[in-house]
Amino acid sequence: MDILKNAARLAAAAGCALVMSTAVRAEPVTLTWFMWSGSDAEVSAWKHVAGLVTEKYPDIKIEFQTASWPDYWTKLPALAASGQLPDIISLQSMRTPGFANLFEPLDPYAKKDGFDLAAFDTSIVQGLTDDGGLRALPYDFGPMVMFYNQDMFEKYKVEEPKVGWTNDDFLKAAKALTVDGNYGTAQSVPDVFFAYARSAGANYLKDGALDLTNEPLKAAFQSYVDVVAKDKVAPLFPASGTPSGAQANGRFVAGSVAMYVDGPWSLINVKDSVKFKVGIAPLPAGAAGSISLSAGSGFGIASTSKHKDEAWKALQVLTGPEAEEYLASNGRAFAARNAQQKFWYESAAKGVANAQATIEAALKTAEPYKTTAEWNTVSQLFEQYAPLAFAGSQSAATTLDQIQQLSEQ
Repeated sequence: MDILKNAARLAAAAGCALVMSTAVRAEPVTLTWFMWSGSDAEVSAWKHVAGLVTEKYPDIKIEFQTASWPDYWTKLPALAASGQLPDIISLQSMRTPGFANLFEPLDPYAKKDGFDLAAFDTSIVQGLTDDGGLRALPYDFGPMVMFYNQDMFEKYKVEEPKVGWTNDDFLKAAKALTVDGNYGTAQSVPDVFFAYARSAGANYLKDGALDLTNEPLKAAFQSYVDVVAKDKVAPLFPASGTPSGAQANGRFVAGSVAMYVDGPWSLINVKDSVKFKVGIAPLPAGAAGSISLSAGSGFGIASTSKHKDEAWKALQVLTGPEAEEYLASNGRAFAARNAQQKFWYESAAKGVANAQATIEAALKTAEPYKTTAEWNTVSQLFEQYAPLAFAGSQSAATTLDQIQQLSEQ
């Protein structure tokens, strides 16, 4: 009789345990994640870190969606307008003011879980914060640097760029390398120009608002334009659907441009595409020194998501130590997490001339890339109208006046 009672108790306990287990087991959820990509190598990297989420949380699947860089910023507001935003969306720090309203503030989630934001570089956390609220967890950041084709410098016996080089050194090298159908450098807008302007001592903002019409900035832009229009050591990029930065990258990896400016996050695409040795250097010093602009990106939760708690779990993995180590090692990110930055130096930048000295020097003088809520429009206007100045069809000053006026409409 006692045996039967004990068996009944055990059966009841097992049943309760099964019910409790079923009750606490999470329902399977598929989260959509939208992120820009510029190559198959990037897509593979993003799918890898998406897989890390499911490894940690088997009930959370990630459906990865992507678009090219320019298409991403066109599609994101269109998706928002139609109520079809993915659960996880991506944000670049320069565009935080213009897109912050699409993102759920993350501060309450971080506070509730005791999430350590101090593990990330402070400047990129600030860059992804708007109106007092953190909109995305960062995965990368970094200063703009000069990529150069080391083989071309060696072939034409030109001294390689290094920490402390100047605009005069840059122009001398660009002229020496504009030979045999190749160009010494490539000039893109607006991001690289604004870094050049800051190194020249000019400002593009005044009291937080766009200010393109001040005389020091006009002089800096004319000097920047002259590299193409007057010195003819850089190709003219026409206004098109392809951003000038992407055109510069394309000419560089093809081996027809010796130098161009980009961020450390682009190393994955550069190394995957080139057949020559690559080096990097700080931006050449102008009147105010070598001042790079620092920016980065992160992932956030769409304010319309129906799975915010699950998305928060996913964000912590996508920007966690393991994901950051992977992205840094493969050259897709100069890690936003301080402890994982070493992997970019040790793996991704292995064999890249002057890599660690360049990043360390650039970060010492870099400024956060500050923007306005209309920055997407400002960027598009530069792409549309700057070619007129580069072609010599109108002055740099007239072009800046035009962009300023149109940005205010």
